[in-house]
Amino acid sequence: MFRRIIQFGVPSIFLFFSTAVAWYEGSELIDIPWEWKYSTPFTQLLYGQVNNPCDISQLDYFIYAAKFHPTFPIMMVLSSLFLLTLIGYYSLKQQKKLFTYFLSILGGGLFLFSYFTFHSPTVGGHLLFLLFFIYGLLCITTALILHLQISNQIMIK
Repeated sequence: MFRRIIQFGVPSIFLFFSTAVAWYEGSELIDIPWEWKYSTPFTQLLYGQVNNPCDISQLDYFIYAAKFHPTFPIMMVLSSLFLLTLIGYYSLKQQKKLFTYFLSILGGGLFLFSYFTFHSPTVGGHLLFLLFFIYGLLCITTALILHLQISNQIMIK
């Protein structure tokens, strides 16, 4: 039980801390009006364009932080992915085949995210591309290995 508390607690603390810092770093966007056109996709989706700093969505702060201050957004993504994988593992531990499907879907989603960040002109975008691509590759590889193990167990029986 103590092991699970550590496994879920430490990444949760990292997620909370990195989210707060990334949100703070992203709030710098308010003072940079020439960046509003490029770093406010959620606000533009709601209002069309940003005319006033108070119009900027809180989610756009994370976009700006990921582009120009990527350390804490990367910590956010890593801790979120670790928690998601851990939840999937403990939820589907008894059903290994479903866990392989879970990892495959997660890996496919991460490959999709890596595709969207592939042509980013910022350092943060390049780092997020690498993170999504490598974690997606790990998920797909793990799912493939688990699938092969399950297939070999069925053949032996």
